[in-house]
Amino acid sequence: MASLSLFDETPTESHRLAFDRWLGDQRASRSLRQPASVEVYRDMWGAFTAWCLSRSPTVTLASLDLQDLQAFQAARFGRKSSDLSLSPRHALRLLRLIDRVLRHHAAQTNGLPNTAASDWLASHPEVRYAESAHSDPLPEFLSVAEAKHLITFLSNARPRPGLSDARRGNHAAFTWQELRNRTAVALQLGGGLTPGDVRALTLASPVSRGGRVRDRPWKVAVPGDGNSSAREAPIAPWAGELLQHWLQIRAEAKIPGDYLFPSTRTGKQWHKESHYKCAKQVLEEAGIDSSEGGSFRLRHTFALRQLRRGFEPDVVANWLGVEPGEMERYKRVVTAPIEVV
Repeated sequence: MASLSLFDETPTESHRLAFDRWLGDQRASRSLRQPASVEVYRDMWGAFTAWCLSRSPTVTLASLDLQDLQAFQAARFGRKSSDLSLSPRHALRLLRLIDRVLRHHAAQTNGLPNTAASDWLASHPEVRYAESAHSDPLPEFLSVAEAKHLITFLSNARPRPGLSDARRGNHAAFTWQELRNRTAVALQLGGGLTPGDVRALTLASPVSRGGRVRDRPWKVAVPGDGNSSAREAPIAPWAGELLQHWLQIRAEAKIPGDYLFPSTRTGKQWHKESHYKCAKQVLEEAGIDSSEGGSFRLRHTFALRQLRRGFEPDVVANWLGVEPGEMERYKRVVTAPIEVV
């Protein structure tokens, strides 16, 4: 009898199989040999699975998102139990385990990895660096050469009058999806936006009124969500030029809906997995390593550039939508002899 498809498994079975398959490969490669360590990981995964199954609707491996992880952490921080309380170090081990199992599960099923755990760690440095020699190490960011190269690469998707006659019309070859992808990445590097911010933007988000160049957006209004309030963030002139071109092409294509960056020509919202894949492809096509730090390196580069330009940390924190205290890690880079474009 043929085995059932993963899509036919119950959430309970899917959680169990994902962990067992990961554990089996860890044992086969001799990466995990100590019985005590195996039991700790089994207990950690069991506690996480029990919480997922207790939710309504049930949290599956595919549906797990940042809000779920935040709720799980909030429910368990400070709880004393046989499997330890969720101290920062224990939370780090648990989130690393979840991330590894999810990535292994994606590889086994030929699907896109659910990056919720790694995304959560990226936004919580107090947990991410709990085992580091310094509790707040330097953020990952693009070098000057990488940033300049990426800006040029992204800008090739818009009209550039200064180019030679042979190259002046190159932008016309881009599909609307390719232009959308590059503009979205541009707002992360040129505006410090997170991937979630980009997907939430609407046609009312770009602000051109009051700018130096007519009709060119110079800031974006980012809608609030459950984790941060609505805010406005300035965008670099080169990113504003690309955004202006995208708005024109979007209008000419008569794409309906209110989302600034729709997933389809029908105007549907850009889903997380699709956006992740598109951003990763843009970075890889530009020759930028997208594996270490991912697109969050673009946001860090923006923050460092603004601090280097002399803006106060609390102002930059407001643009990023974070607490002022999170700027301390950036300030260490600004005072160090490191170039930031």
